[in-house]
Amino acid sequence: MGYLGEEIKKLGFGLMRLPQKDGKIDIEQTKEMVDLFLEAGFTYFDTARVYAGSEEAVREALVERYPRERYQLATKNAAWWNCKTREDAIAQFDTSLKLTGAGYFDFYLLHNLGESRTRYFDDFGLWSWVWEKKREGLVRHVGFSFHSTPEELETILTAHPEMEFVQLQINYADWENPAVQSRACYEVARKHGKPVIIMEPVKGGMLATPPASVAEILKRAEPDSSPASWALRFAANLDGVITVLSGMSDLAQMKDNLSRMKNFTRLTQEELSTLSRAQEALRKIPLIPCTKCNYCAKVCPKNIGISDTFSAMNTLTFYGDKERAKRQEKSSVSEKGKAAATDCIKCGRCEQACPQHISIRKELDRAAKEFYGKE
Repeated sequence: MGYLGEEIKKLGFGLMRLPQKDGKIDIEQTKEMVDLFLEAGFTYFDTARVYAGSEEAVREALVERYPRERYQLATKNAAWWNCKTREDAIAQFDTSLKLTGAGYFDFYLLHNLGESRTRYFDDFGLWSWVWEKKREGLVRHVGFSFHSTPEELETILTAHPEMEFVQLQINYADWENPAVQSRACYEVARKHGKPVIIMEPVKGGMLATPPASVAEILKRAEPDSSPASWALRFAANLDGVITVLSGMSDLAQMKDNLSRMKNFTRLTQEELSTLSRAQEALRKIPLIPCTKCNYCAKVCPKNIGISDTFSAMNTLTFYGDKERAKRQEKSSVSEKGKAAATDCIKCGRCEQACPQHISIRKELDRAAKEFYGKE
């Protein structure tokens, strides 16, 4: 199904969580992943200024190795990220062009709108500015990514009907989640006739390794299908979807996603019923809905390993094994030079930046108690 004049298959390569080697992006493995992705007939690559090293990596792994017509490249403008003036914000575009070497962007997004972040795009006049870039031929399609309420999405789309598409967080765990409201946001976008790009279909990897009660339901239905493939197919099954972004972190994830999405077909009623049972099982588990976007880390004055702490807390919830969770927290937080939950000064900056609306200070208090015995 093609949208906006582009023929795009349903799987997009999200470059937010690229493979790492010695603390840096593993370019050689990224090249192998890019090659497999293109060989399978997929063409959409998604990066952003705030994904550290991602734009440079896409230049080395993709742009310098393939003709420009072989792929679509998307990047984003985060006007709320270290920008004090309009000039600071629009300078991100020139930096992205330089770092990627792409010449132009097929899709350019105003990044992570919602709540206090939206005002930066309004105050800096970026709605009209991004259309100037389209008229100059430096952008083919303009849209925005969004993390907030359906009511705010309605306000933005009413004020800016010129936007060509919307990128939304959609997965089967968040479909009816009152904090994320995936279904309601999707319905607002479709009401306004906007095609949708889906992000976080596997919820930051959480749905790739779901709790045993969920995994058992999926395994019983399709023994040879991975939990991640179920999450991708749920998202791709929705009407009006341009592509489903998967933040693949190694060759194994790439191969698994390609195996299920290369010949994607709509879900059967039996498959939809299986996912409905998985949703019900998931709703019974009180997980921290962190997707590891790490926007909180970018504003934390104490450099607390927030997302890794939450990942360890979810391990504790999943498996009830405190020693395993404590080892995970130690190896991913203190041994990586990050501050612990006990160092939180309760400034609240993290909660302002969090797209998932997590009560981060409260959850860090809970983690401090579980991992360090702090009351």
